[in-house]
Amino acid sequence: MKKSLIIFGLCAATALFAQGPRPGRGWAGGPQGMPGMGPGMARTITGAPYSAVEVRESTQTLPNGNVITRKTESNVYRDSMGRVRTETTVQERGPRNGAAATAGAGAQTQTSRTFITIHDPVAGVTRELNPTTKTAHETPLPTNRGRGANTAAAPRPVRGNAPGTRGTTTDPNVKTETLSMQTINGVQATGSRVTHTVPAGQRGNTLAIQTVHETWMSPDLKIPVMVKDTDLTSRTTTTQLTNILRTEPDPSLFQAPSDYTVTKARGGRGQARAPQANKGVIN
Repeated sequence: MKKSLIIFGLCAATALFAQGPRPGRGWAGGPQGMPGMGPGMARTITGAPYSAVEVRESTQTLPNGNVITRKTESNVYRDSMGRVRTETTVQERGPRNGAAATAGAGAQTQTSRTFITIHDPVAGVTRELNPTTKTAHETPLPTNRGRGANTAAAPRPVRGNAPGTRGTTTDPNVKTETLSMQTINGVQATGSRVTHTVPAGQRGNTLAIQTVHETWMSPDLKIPVMVKDTDLTSRTTTTQLTNILRTEPDPSLFQAPSDYTVTKARGGRGQARAPQANKGVIN
């Protein structure tokens, strides 16, 4: 049985590295799918500009004692009007363009790829920039999404919800705690922790196991500055903002450069559906 667990763990590790880190649009989901990753991607928060480096790191210990660590970083900017820019550079593995033939059998090349996403509630669009091809793709924001300033709480840095965090619950296996205010990377933040216990036998487990979701929210920035998650496989993922500067970013960061070719996606419900293409023009 122990041997089977080790083999399974090693297979999972191989699959994990084969996929590579998934870039995103910041803490709200990305081309991910980040992160993506920029805090505030699903809410418009005005009057609280900042720039920061978003660091997402996950650690998992396999049954054989091997430790897998994955880390991605994104530069995040938000201006006083609530526009958010997230840029993430990831390393991609695998033979490309015949590289394997010249590098030798089994050799792999490693290239970098940068994802840039701009959430612009002022213009009512999301822009995805491709620095390699110098192109920008605009997608209209849904008309039924509330885009009022400072609406509710900002989205969490990680996708999905920890078990038991949606709505009111009386589940005895869910414990919610309010944590004392702390300074996280130079910013005051209030904390909360949700612990969900899976009783022994509920999912084929011989012993009880737990998932833990911990959030540290900045009242000033109105976003999480750190989120920690421990899942059922004991993998811990921490996403946090570092190098936080609370100054107004350069306005040009929230536009497509003038030498980019801009294409516009079909509009959603209640929006024009005619595709357009303009050279360096942002409406």
